[in-house]
Amino acid sequence: MPADLFLPPAEFAASPEALNRRYSLEEARAYTRWLATHHYENFHVVSFLLPRRLRQDFYNVYAFCRWADDLGDEIAVRAESLRLLEWWRASLDGMYEGRATHPVFVALSPTVERYGIPRGPFSDLIRAFVQDQTVNRYRDWEDLFGYCRYSANPVGRLVLYLCGYSDPQRQRLSDATCTALQLANFWQDVTVDLLKDRVYLPLGLLERNGCAVEDVCARRFTPAFRGAMREAVEKARGLFLEGLPLVNMVDRRLALDIGLFSRGGMRVLEKIEAIDYNVLAARPAISKAERVRLMLRALAGVAFSRAA
Repeated sequence: MPADLFLPPAEFAASPEALNRRYSLEEARAYTRWLATHHYENFHVVSFLLPRRLRQDFYNVYAFCRWADDLGDEIAVRAESLRLLEWWRASLDGMYEGRATHPVFVALSPTVERYGIPRGPFSDLIRAFVQDQTVNRYRDWEDLFGYCRYSANPVGRLVLYLCGYSDPQRQRLSDATCTALQLANFWQDVTVDLLKDRVYLPLGLLERNGCAVEDVCARRFTPAFRGAMREAVEKARGLFLEGLPLVNMVDRRLALDIGLFSRGGMRVLEKIEAIDYNVLAARPAISKAERVRLMLRALAGVAFSRAA
């Protein structure tokens, strides 16, 4: 296999040799498999419960998402990041027009055809990463949910397509779960996002609680910030509960993953409550032992719900 098959997205995009090569389907699949299992920020998208027949397709979809994310966050110059994201969008269009050349799209094309995946979810993700380059504050919940529609919800819909589901009811429940996961991640990573000058807590929420956005940026923990975070945590929890019925509407393996992600997200919310909402001082994290307990509870939850 050529050495450029083992370059992360930012390095790959800077290599004329890698960009100008033509990749066989075998090479392309090897690249998406490598990226999904070796990238420093991989999300273990292919769990041990996933049927083997679906693994390569998940690698292919993950690789697309990973590339879009890295072009948005791993490129130092904003103008270059925006240029590369537009190039990535043009490459997506090329795949749907039968002109795939980049290894991610060479691998992804048969997956899209096999499962009838429309262009929308992929395009929406690119739109979200473009928005990250140009928007760093959100006016109200509607504004933030609009962002989640593009940044989080397409991922859940792509997973549903891969597992054979494309109906509006399941998509609606998946959207609720994915938006909740996005919010839980935002509340967990307030200080991480501040390093990028991003504040995802809606400005209207902060104002309603008497919290100045300047205090948030300065990491000043106040009773007003506590009140805003309390409301934000409850908003995310409500969405997790709204999406939970999806567990009983999909096959057992996918149900376990949905249950695990939902329990993990709600556990993050509980840990935020346990530190009195002071995410400005400490980032709440889930330990390995807690992950094991969450897995066992998710297994038990799926078994119980199926039996019921």
